[in-house]
Amino acid sequence: MKLLEGKTAIITGASRGIGKGIAQVFAAHGANVAFTYSSSVEAANELEKELNGLGIKAKGYQSNAADFQQAQDLAAEVLKEFGSIDVLINNAGITKDNLLMRISEEDFDKVIEVNLKSVFNMTKAVQRTMLKQRKGSIINMSSVVGVKGNAGQTNYAASKAGIIGFSKSVALELGSRNIRSNVIAPGFIETEMTGKLPEDVVKGWREAIPLKRGGTPEDVANTCVFLASDMSAYITGQVLNVDGGMLT
Repeated sequence: MKLLEGKTAIITGASRGIGKGIAQVFAAHGANVAFTYSSSVEAANELEKELNGLGIKAKGYQSNAADFQQAQDLAAEVLKEFGSIDVLINNAGITKDNLLMRISEEDFDKVIEVNLKSVFNMTKAVQRTMLKQRKGSIINMSSVVGVKGNAGQTNYAASKAGIIGFSKSVALELGSRNIRSNVIAPGFIETEMTGKLPEDVVKGWREAIPLKRGGTPEDVANTCVFLASDMSAYITGQVLNVDGGMLT
């Protein structure tokens, strides 16, 4: 059963990792996919080809969600190309970890801009279309770090906690128009990025998780499918921890 048949989704930061996993699972569920990437042109072209091979319409856009005008332009282009915007997944994000005493103002600002301001930019960009349609699902990617904090990640934690407050406010503002806004807080998800970590570090993390494994991009993507589909029609303003029980 294809849960997203005929829906069009914008997914930011989808050329690798969690974003790529979401794009693949959405296409498999029948969604048309517009995705953004920043610099990985080759990976984006490959993904576009792969998704189109699944019988849906997919297109990659080189666009920086942290830039207000680029977000506006992207939404306008997607609407012209696809005819609707039913789902927005704000997934693009970066880390610049350091202890507070060592963190630079620049590294603080950059993480807030890319992780949090981009969510504002993209939500503003699709809002008018969703209001006209009187329907839409906005899914914002936070993190367990945004829920409980983490030493050495004040900037990242602030950006991811900000996403939660922003999303809950959007849920309250737009609920009467049948536009839903929810948050996913992934835990330790194993991607290309974590593949570069020492094996003993990864093993230690897995051991500390009740389900005794790291998550996969597909674990996060499946939760996105639920929140994007009509199965979650009565769910808004919520934070779903996809973390194997880390925060239990």
